[in-house]
Amino acid sequence: MPSLGADMTEGTLLEWLVGPGDRVHRGDVVAVVDTEKAAMDIESFEDAVVEELIAAPGSVVPVGAPLAVFGTTDTVPPVTVASATVGSATVGSAPGAPAQDHPSAPSAHVTPPVRRLAERLGVDLATVVGTGAAGRITRADIEAAAPAPAPRARPGRRRPPAAAAPATRPVAPRPPRPKVTPMARRLAAQLGVDLTGLTGRGRDGAVVADDVRAAAAPPVAEPAAEGPPTRAPSTRRAVADLMARSKREVPHYYLSTTIDLAAVTAMLTERNAHLPVNRRLVPAAALLKAAALAARKVPQVNGFWLDGGFAAAEHVNLGVAVSLRQGGLVAPAVLDADTMGLDALMAALRDLVARARAGHLRRSEMTEGTLTVTNLGDRGVEAVFGVIYPPQVALVGLGRVVARPVAVGGLIGVRPVVTATLSADHRATDGHVGGLYLAAMDALLQKPEDL
Repeated sequence: MPSLGADMTEGTLLEWLVGPGDRVHRGDVVAVVDTEKAAMDIESFEDAVVEELIAAPGSVVPVGAPLAVFGTTDTVPPVTVASATVGSATVGSAPGAPAQDHPSAPSAHVTPPVRRLAERLGVDLATVVGTGAAGRITRADIEAAAPAPAPRARPGRRRPPAAAAPATRPVAPRPPRPKVTPMARRLAAQLGVDLTGLTGRGRDGAVVADDVRAAAAPPVAEPAAEGPPTRAPSTRRAVADLMARSKREVPHYYLSTTIDLAAVTAMLTERNAHLPVNRRLVPAAALLKAAALAARKVPQVNGFWLDGGFAAAEHVNLGVAVSLRQGGLVAPAVLDADTMGLDALMAALRDLVARARAGHLRRSEMTEGTLTVTNLGDRGVEAVFGVIYPPQVALVGLGRVVARPVAVGGLIGVRPVVTATLSADHRATDGHVGGLYLAAMDALLQKPEDL
């Protein structure tokens, strides 16, 4: 179980998206884990083959405890099934196995879990054509080749003759039971969705949570359908515990500055005139990009306090505080925010907020943030002095854009301005460094064409 936050001690496994014998690549989502803050996707750390699933869906697993056994192609010993000559040659099998006659079959590779599945289902590996990479036989190949179970006859009763068959009452065939992930089944029960006949978009046609949400009628009562009913109080408690620890252990200092946004407003007005409504930029995009670029210029605020010292981060992964509809707060990160253009950053921000509120965040987005920004301007707040999210060493607060009289070039005019604040860890930096960071943000926003 990976750590998905500084305050996480355990997580609940909601569902597996892979099975034994499946091949996964680095970055593929393999499982969904529920923490006290949100349900998050867990990615594979490397190219591998799934050997064994240890934790069952619904189980609570401590951080650091094993969830599954993955083996690389070097560590998972393949079992080779050699081709044979019809009627005479012996098909290759595991060392020491007795020779048997089988029809001709192409060579293939079989992982131990798939071989055990074949033995359990009575599938002859020599007759299976692998559809995996390099001809590897997969779990799906074995299941497809498994013989259908023979009908069981009751003792003492004889099968009726064929002529009597028309006299029996026709029985309507039972529709096949859809494959449904555990999370999708629980969500369907909450939303009242009938799983019968529902088309799945998951692996091998399995019904996943998104299919249930798409089939659900518009919500009329409970907004908490996006997560477990107990998420709100547990999330607030987790945030409260982390913030209390931060205030106890981190010596905060606070700085603020007022930034003129006249140049940014003019630039956005010009660009938005040529963009559709759903792609128009808002001032928050420019503010976030400036916060990320300023962190590149002043790297002392972009990193972590670990083992009694500051460790600078290699990338600028900008955490964004998001309030959840069911209550609580999460701060997932826009990875490499300093390298994105404004359009890409705006799209990434919309996507991140939507997935955070739907409970579809990735482990990397919750664990790799290097500097967090909280923006409460849409709530009418003019200045935000936040609490640092440890082990990070700084937090940027952004308030509402307001029109104020400003002296520019000796003349007073009304211009849009925003109050930007910095909450910083005095162990890692001091007011001089913090002031350099806010000054860098201000300078960048005066030349928005360079963002």
